Amino acid sequence: MDNVTDMAFREMVSHNLPKPDVVFTEFVNVDAIVHGALDKLKYSEQQRPIVAQIWGVNLASLEQAAKIVQNLGFDGVDINMGCPVKDVVKLGGGAALVKNPKIAVAIIKAVMKGARNIPVSVKTRLGADFEALLKTDIAALTIHGRTPNQMSKGLADWESIGKVVKLAKETIIIGNGDVKTYDEVLEKYKKYRVDGVMIGRGIFKNPTVFSKQLRILTKEERLDLLEKHIELIKIHVGAINSFLKMYLNGFPGAKELRQDYLSQAIC
Repeated sequence: MDNVTDMAFREMVSHNLPKPDVVFTEFVNVDAIVHGALDKLKYSEQQRPIVAQIWGVNLASLEQAAKIVQNLGFDGVDINMGCPVKDVVKLGGGAALVKNPKIAVAIIKAVMKGARNIPVSVKTRLGADFEALLKTDIAALTIHGRTPNQMSKGLADWESIGKVVKLAKETIIIGNGDVKTYDEVLEKYKKYRVDGVMIGRGIFKNPTVFSKQLRILTKEERLDLLEKHIELIKIHVGAINSFLKMYLNGFPGAKELRQDYLSQAIC
């Protein structure tokens, strides 16, 4: 969730919205981390347990970045092997690793070597060599139920995620894709026996998605949350444009109000 799960958004989720059990940073390139670009790795104690999500292909940088993440006090480090964005894939990172299991395993080993004292997890997509990944003793494997070519199109294939669950012995398997309510989390757990469910874009459809009880926000509540998010952006930097539909939705005049906010942001 590049440029989405930034510091301001994570503070928003940790303080003003129902909070998930584990919080992940937006993904950060390991070469940037090694060269001291650590802004995306800022976090607060309220966000714990907090996992740093990294990506890259240079083994030396991966190991060093993992050491830095560990020294920064993160509760875990997650390797993104599922991002289908062209700029990432053409460098051999993200979803390109779905078709390159040997490189993927080498990357995992490098990160494990750097982060000796915190758990290492992987996020990938359908089509990966799951048996090879599971043999590396990673703490958890998150599977997005689409292939790299699908990107975000079509429905997530939870049946295929369920098949990986049967392959795993000790590795935690987390499913991801199209989940928008806590009831759906329970449904996926019962049907596919995943150990957990990761929710990303679902929060844009339902800001209270991490609540165990279904909540319908009023217009006033949505406007209040939007203003709180804007205040956090003023403190931590960021942009509100991508989040407007998350708050200004589901009530008469929401579209027009979004346009008003966009005009203000442009001005």
